[in-house]
Amino acid sequence: MRFVTISDIEAAAERVRGTAVHTPLLRQHWAPGQLWLKPESLQPIGAFKIRGAYNAIAALGENERTRGVVAYSSGNHAQAVAYSAKAFGVPAVIVVPDSAPRLKVNATREWGAEVVEVPFADQAPVAAQLARERGLTLVPPFDHPDVIAGQGTAGLEIAADLPEVDTVLVPVSGGGFASGVGIAVKQRCPAAKVYGVEPELAADAEESLREGRRVEWPMADRARTIADGQRAQPSDLTFAHLQKVLDGIITVSEDEIRRTVRTLALRSRLVVEPSGATAPAAYLHHTSELPGGRTVAIVSGGNLDPALLTELLA
Repeated sequence: MRFVTISDIEAAAERVRGTAVHTPLLRQHWAPGQLWLKPESLQPIGAFKIRGAYNAIAALGENERTRGVVAYSSGNHAQAVAYSAKAFGVPAVIVVPDSAPRLKVNATREWGAEVVEVPFADQAPVAAQLARERGLTLVPPFDHPDVIAGQGTAGLEIAADLPEVDTVLVPVSGGGFASGVGIAVKQRCPAAKVYGVEPELAADAEESLREGRRVEWPMADRARTIADGQRAQPSDLTFAHLQKVLDGIITVSEDEIRRTVRTLALRSRLVVEPSGATAPAAYLHHTSELPGGRTVAIVSGGNLDPALLTELLA
């Protein structure tokens, strides 16, 4: 198992420069204490996933790019791989669950990728099968050092923009984002604490970290949360990273997620998908569980179905 280093993340930052947006830190004066939001919802595909996908494809050899890539995702990684593949002129096949939000599926097709819809549990096996049959390179959503390094570039930006940061809140699903951000923040701001955030209904990482071993939850259980971008679970690779870089993990309820989507729309003027609202929800509803001080909560994405936005704002 190869652990990602700060040098890997610095190299990724050079690759993604000019493609991934250096998103700002926005001070939230309406919130108690000292809260900054980092809106990864402002990325070209509306989520942080562009960082890892673009870095992974940029790191491929010419022969691999010519043959094309395949990925599996509930939506945001799908869009990120499709966008990045188009930028490199690389054929892309994306396997998505048939329950994925239409907004994300349609956007993936619009970037020129071939989309294959399958039952939720079949995404990874079908993607692996297509890779074998067509000679495609698999670009996984989190379980790869190049993907983790790319996601970690967000942590470099936090350290550059707020070097005196005390606490960073980052959502956890497959764990690649939290792993990369954690490495970067810990290396650049050694005194800072990094906390992962999960929905209560998909809190497999929280249980795993508490037990000291990777605990798997049934897909049917993880699929219950409204935070569709956080229904994955860590791999052996990402779990090992999370054990090293996270100081704790907070779980948030479905009601807290829903209320935070509404709060961020009305108070921060940000359209945020449920998965993107979990880190801010931890700050707003679980203050006593956090170290406090200058806190950055990462808004991981903003690809929110209009009908759901209407429901959550009502």
